Amino acid sequence: MEAAGQGKTWLEVALNGPWTRKHQPRIPVTVKEIVEEGIACVRAGAAIVHAHAYDEASGRQTQSPDVYASIIDGIRSKVDAIVYPTIPAAGLGAPSGGQNPQQRFAHVEELARRGLIEWAAVDPGSTNFSLYDDLLEDKPGFVYLNPEEDVRHGLRLAMRYGFHPSYAIYEPGFVRLGATLHWRESCPAPVYRFMFSSGYTFSFPPEDYALTAYLKLLDQVAPGAQWMVAGLQVDILPMIPRAVAEGGHVRVGLEDASYGCELSNLQLVERAAQKIADIGGELATAAEVRVAMAPEEHGAV
Repeated sequence: MEAAGQGKTWLEVALNGPWTRKHQPRIPVTVKEIVEEGIACVRAGAAIVHAHAYDEASGRQTQSPDVYASIIDGIRSKVDAIVYPTIPAAGLGAPSGGQNPQQRFAHVEELARRGLIEWAAVDPGSTNFSLYDDLLEDKPGFVYLNPEEDVRHGLRLAMRYGFHPSYAIYEPGFVRLGATLHWRESCPAPVYRFMFSSGYTFSFPPEDYALTAYLKLLDQVAPGAQWMVAGLQVDILPMIPRAVAEGGHVRVGLEDASYGCELSNLQLVERAAQKIADIGGELATAAEVRVAMAPEEHGAV
């Protein structure tokens, strides 16, 4: 039985993020760990896997295309899944000196050139990342910086190589700029991932009115676009019933969960998959996600 929304529900797992084990002790770090957890999560119902690559010697992030290739090949040698990388950002584990667009997306371009990616992160906007807990101690946050030049470069790569941009929507303006730049750059259709948070001050908390606001805006500027609920420092499980009913999709995982989450990635996927099943939803396979993304194009109006 399908949910009231159109089609099947996509389930994405974000395995680790930039947090390192200092903040999120249960994240996979080595290629072997990332591959094994990715495979287990796909077998539990996830069609999409998002991972950050780590240097195994230092335990810090790396943008090595070879490390990413090992992760992607390792997962896809056992299961069919859409597996895609991150992009570096100062304040989220990247070097503080800054990078030009070509440097920042170099690993994405190389992976796309090798034919290894179907999606890639391209976040259409900038915002302050401030944790409520840090603000209580007067610790400053940082700016998650995505200049328009970077966004346009990522979208031009998407057009050249045919991959779909995965838009992390940290503020409503990201929807408007992302839709307009997608139209201007004529790239494959993006996925709009609404980022809610209970721990950070960006965007909205994970509440019903917030999803209503995003959906009304999306309907104005990118009607019919694919979207999902997600976030950082958040539990989006209560948002799943409405997301499924509205025809949206779901992302979970240790990148998105609150620091020190006691559940594993597999448990987070199983919990979300069960919630979707309980309300009459049906999970999509990676092949079905690809088909759903094929009818182009959703752009600005």
